[in-house]
Amino acid sequence: MRSEAAARSDFSGLRYGQVWEDADVMLAALDVHPGDACVSIASAGDNTLALLTKRPSRVVALDLSAAQLACLELRVAAYRTLCHAELLELVGSRPSRRRDVLYARCRPAMTARSRTFWDARPADIGGGIGGAGKFERYFAIFRRFVLPLVHSRATVRQLLQPKSADERQAFHDNRWDTWRWRLIFRLFFSRAVLGRLGRDPQFFKYVDVDVAAALLERTRHALTELDPAANPYIHWILTGTHGESLPCALRAENFDVIREHLDRLEWYRVSLEEMIARAPRRQFDRFNLSDVFEYVSVANYQRLLGAIQRSSRPGARLVYWNMLAPRQCPAHLAGRLRGLEALASALHARDRAFFYSALRIDEVCGDAC
Repeated sequence: MRSEAAARSDFSGLRYGQVWEDADVMLAALDVHPGDACVSIASAGDNTLALLTKRPSRVVALDLSAAQLACLELRVAAYRTLCHAELLELVGSRPSRRRDVLYARCRPAMTARSRTFWDARPADIGGGIGGAGKFERYFAIFRRFVLPLVHSRATVRQLLQPKSADERQAFHDNRWDTWRWRLIFRLFFSRAVLGRLGRDPQFFKYVDVDVAAALLERTRHALTELDPAANPYIHWILTGTHGESLPCALRAENFDVIREHLDRLEWYRVSLEEMIARAPRRQFDRFNLSDVFEYVSVANYQRLLGAIQRSSRPGARLVYWNMLAPRQCPAHLAGRLRGLEALASALHARDRAFFYSALRIDEVCGDAC
């Protein structure tokens, strides 16, 4: 199978300086056991590294982008070289004036290709590598130039303070959800602006909904039904740091176990289609697939889903997100895959990376579903 996404989009730049999928949800959905063999879309590396907290035997990370793999490789070097507090500084989770020094310590643990990539980006190092991607720059524009047109810094600080569910709802309805907020949001997070400044216009090829309206509703969910004070993704969007509630791979309690299991991680610049085509049958147990199916046609999605099933052991799990394009296991694969819809719905309801419309969990059947 040829990669439809690779044929239509440019993957030469760094799209993501950090992963915008909730690793806690991913891990709960995958239910990784010690000894499992995992496949993971690399992206910036956070969720690939989070898989190591479950002590699998192997994690195979793949990405079409050499830039994204350089991002993963710098993180691996940071886990090998830095202490936990220094890692948070390098990523940008915490303030720092010495990121260039921290990078210099990581540099010898990287390949020449990744060193060349990051050597050419001193501003990205200095600003924190978690903010280095196109998507993060888009949020930085929103934070610096758009949000102040609607809400003051004091109001943002109030939003991020702990509150009860009733208090969050009242604050949202009475202070946050103004006509100006809705207007500015719909303009800045429209298909046209998001496609040009934040993602790629081709990523919306199979999207047939009002992009801004869908994202506004998911944002309301994140600000009322979930707790913004405990949401590192909202903290980053609004403040440029993660706050006190860190993503899974960046928490202190996970630092040592990730470092101790880095030898189980391997990464390749290859499409998911090509990797699966090369893989022996019944080799893998868990698949973290990000939102890759968002960028391909329904027909290609279904073909790839079948190929993944053939490379999986019985009981294997596939986890992937729908942002705006609906993708769900088709009926003709019902004898080979089953959707864990109740679990997916429950986990999606608590997903702190809130802008996805759905979470999908498919399980590979044994002899019979």
